[in-house]
Amino acid sequence: MEKAKLIQRLKRIEGQVRGLQRMVEEEQSCSDILTQIAAARAALGGVAKVVFSNHSKACIQEALNRDDGNMEAVEELLQSLGQLIK
Repeated sequence: MEKAKLIQRLKRIEGQVRGLQRMVEEEQSCSDILTQIAAARAALGGVAKVVFSNHSKACIQEALNRDDGNMEAVEELLQSLGQLIK
């Protein structure tokens, strides 16, 4: 996904979070707030998947292009995966 589309998605998520803040300030129902939190988390998860996918492709390509058998790119990929699933 191109950078502009990611930025657009992040701006939408930013708006969702601002909406959550407003909901809390207005003391809206916990059920409604939790629903919106779940939606914001799902949206962030979608962005994370796209970023991780792009990063994975770059790491794999780097590992394939190396002639010295260095696993550094694969280790970086695994570290990124670990951060994503925390």
